[in-house]
Amino acid sequence: MGLFSFLRGKGKKLGAAEASEAPPPKEALEKELEDLGLDTSGVELEVEPKTAKVKIKGQPKDQETREKVILAVGNVEGVAEVEDEAEGPEPRFQTVESGDSLWKIAEATLGDGSRYTEIFEANKPMLKDPDKIYPGQVLRIPTA
Repeated sequence: MGLFSFLRGKGKKLGAAEASEAPPPKEALEKELEDLGLDTSGVELEVEPKTAKVKIKGQPKDQETREKVILAVGNVEGVAEVEDEAEGPEPRFQTVESGDSLWKIAEATLGDGSRYTEIFEANKPMLKDPDKIYPGQVLRIPTA
C-alpha cells in the first residue's frame, strides 16, 4: 500500500484537450490501461476529482503489473496522486528531473549508466523511445 505523487499538469493527455487541473474520468483511465495492454483483472479504479487522486483497489496479477498500472495512471495529465491499496513490496520509482536521461538515471539508481536499457524495458509499454522522457515523469526502477 502506498500513496504516490505526480505532477498534476504534466503527462499524457487523454481525450479532448481540457484544463489539466481536472483528472480524466475513470473510463478514460481504464481505456488507457487497456490500450497499453496491461492486464487489469482484479483491479478497480476510483477517481476523486476534487483532489485529483486515483485510487487503485484490488490486487493486480503481479508486482510488475501493479507498478505499471500506478505509473500509467499517474503519468496522465490531471492526476496528482495515486493511492495503491494492493499488498506487496514498495515500488521503486524515480522522478525525471530537467537534464536527466535514462543513462543518468541508471547511473544514479543502478550504479551503471549502461543499464539504462533495463529501465527502458521496465517502463514499456508506457515508454516507446528511451530518448523521450520529460521532467516530472515518474519511471519504474527495476529491482534485482
